[in-house]
Amino acid sequence: MKKILMVEDDPQIRELVADYFQEKSGGELNIDVARTGTEGLARLEEENYDLVLLDVMLPGVNGFEICRSIRKKSIVPILFLTAMGSEEDALYGYSLGCDDYMVKPFSLAQLFAKVSALLNRAGGTVINTRLVAGAITLDMANMSVSVDGVSVELPNKEYEILKIMMENPGKMFSREELITKLWGYDSDVTDRVVDNHVKKLRKLLGGAGNMIKTTYKRGYSLQNI
Repeated sequence: MKKILMVEDDPQIRELVADYFQEKSGGELNIDVARTGTEGLARLEEENYDLVLLDVMLPGVNGFEICRSIRKKSIVPILFLTAMGSEEDALYGYSLGCDDYMVKPFSLAQLFAKVSALLNRAGGTVINTRLVAGAITLDMANMSVSVDGVSVELPNKEYEILKIMMENPGKMFSREELITKLWGYDSDVTDRVVDNHVKKLRKLLGGAGNMIKTTYKRGYSLQNI
């Protein structure tokens, strides 16, 4: 049985989705519900879920902030269900790390198909708290970093850059991609700001900072050497 958390303040939508999924899956998909963003965050602290269905406009904490919080320590699939249907809203959701984005009103059959695909793709592994690359260890559970077992204090942006690269070893990230992931798609942050954060990150990592490679005029990658 797979466990899904649905954070949604509309009782009709909660009931429709829960009933449809229960019938369509033959009881194999169990949906827990949270009515506010605050309640949703509390449930995520108490339970491990296989997937999260997330509204954006919620009492308490909004869905974008919940998504940001989840991505600090979990790779659980996240699917937004929201009335906020602009392209800018969807792009912002993807920049925060969501896996899919559906606009209300939506087809229950299509939602079920998307959820099934995301669960199959996840393969049952939804939590990954510890990343290791060479001498560097990053623990997402407590947002800590160490090099050769020695703790390294990183500012927030440097930590996020390292986390992005360690989650995708060998992948080259352009400055534009890093800006979108760290500051949002509509940010006025410049390439020079990214360069400065990467330079600072390398320095704080000491000798292990050499693992962060520059591709001329393109971007940065983490090479496990």
